Parts: sequence; structure tokens; C-alpha cells
Amino acid sequence: MSTDNETIAAYETHSHDYAARTGRQAEPGLAEFVSELPRAAHILDLGCGPGDSAHRFLKAGFTVDAVDAAPAMVSRARELGVPARRASFDEIEGRDIYDGVWASYSLLHAPRADMPGLLARLHRALKPGGRLHIGMKLGDGEQRDSLGRLYVYYTEAELIALLEAAGFTPTIRETRTDTGLDGTKYKGIWMHANG
Repeated sequence: MSTDNETIAAYETHSHDYAARTGRQAEPGLAEFVSELPRAAHILDLGCGPGDSAHRFLKAGFTVDAVDAAPAMVSRARELGVPARRASFDEIEGRDIYDGVWASYSLLHAPRADMPGLLARLHRALKPGGRLHIGMKLGDGEQRDSLGRLYVYYTEAELIALLEAAGFTPTIRETRTDTGLDGTKYKGIWMHANG
């Protein structure tokens, strides 16, 4: 199961704070991701949060399937006009549906044992030649932050190996340092991969 109830509860409690932190500017890698997609692309926003990126995709003329496991996040996304729905990672089904999958700092909450299967599921859901955007925090092991959210960390090499094992071909990537909702600094990475 890819749903961590304590993580979902933390996002339920802090959805307003999270929404206030996001939305001011596009997430890193979004412009590059959009430039790689065909016109009128169909995008899965996996772990859409308050819907800021999904809203940008809609404004750009794309069709968006925005999902999040936290009902409060789904509600916030809907307030932006995003047709979001509640779903967990392991509820993504189907083959050759999406031109792009946007998984920005969402899969870092999935248990390590589930990650290979989740990535394989996303690869199946992508159309041939589709694009994946994945954002993760870099590091080793796993831990909960002060808000109770589960984080599973990977090295860059581990992440590349997982993507390749699922059938993806990583293309571009960039690392950055930022501060999370809980106030701690982290080193993150976003990466694009071809399906």
C-alpha cells in the first residue's frame, strides 16, 4: 500500500500553510517539462497538492488528471478550477493514457518497497514517448519530519537506477537547495525521463 495515513493527516492539517507557500511561482522544471509535451497533451499530476501546477497546465491548454490522497488538497485544487480527485499512488491504472506525468515531490512519501512497482505503473500509463517529471529529496534512509510526514530518500544514482529499471530513460536533471514546510533545509533533485 502506498498510502501513509500520518502523512495524509499532516497535509490535511497544514493544507492552508502549504498552499500559501506554493503558487507564487512555477515549480523548478515545469517550463522544461511543458516544452517537451505535444500541444493539447494529457497530463497526470500525481500528488497535485493545492493544484498550482495543474492550474498552470490547464491555462497552457493541456488536459489534466490531478490526483491527491489528501481531501483538503483536492478541495484546494478545485478552488483553482482544477478538476482534482482523491486517489493514492497505487490507484493509478491503465496503459498509454498520458503524454506526461508530473510527480513533483510526491513519490518521496511512498514506501521504498513500493517505488519500483509505482514507477512501472507510471511507465505503463504513459503513451509511447511520453515524459515523466519526478522531484525528490536527496539523501539516505527514511524519516518523519516534525509535521509527521514520511520521507524516503534516494541518492541520485539510486533514483536513476530505479527509473531505468522501470523502463524510463532519464534526460535532464537539476539539483537545488530549498526549505520545506517544516522549516528544514533540504537538497532536492528534479529529473525528466522519457517513457
